[in-house]
Amino acid sequence: MKRISAMIAGLVMAAGAAAADPVEGMWKTQPDDGSYAHVRMTPCGDKLCGVIQRTFDSNGEYDSPNKGKVLVINMVPQGGGAYEGRVWRPSNDKVYLGKMQLAGNSLKLQGCVAGGLLCSSQTWSRLQ
Repeated sequence: MKRISAMIAGLVMAAGAAAADPVEGMWKTQPDDGSYAHVRMTPCGDKLCGVIQRTFDSNGEYDSPNKGKVLVINMVPQGGGAYEGRVWRPSNDKVYLGKMQLAGNSLKLQGCVAGGLLCSSQTWSRLQ
């Protein structure tokens, strides 16, 4: 009986690990206004969010007031590595329509205005 319980527990844990979204993990942003961050992508309800964990500038790591804030907001998987939601740009404190596209260990993010007609993008690299 213990053996069956252990097998079931192992299967449940394996199923949970398999259900993880491929974008989950730690990502390094591109520099923006001279600074970059490490952002942890995790589930937030049935969507995905990215929270700033560490911040860096030309002098190295520093204690930014943006640490702990949500940078990637409510991204919804669209299939094929594509996501849609919102992104926050700390340098101007604005929230934009957001898109993400996962390609291996690269994550391209876009922040758009005017219904998606004008976009700015960054490509992040996976840390973990």
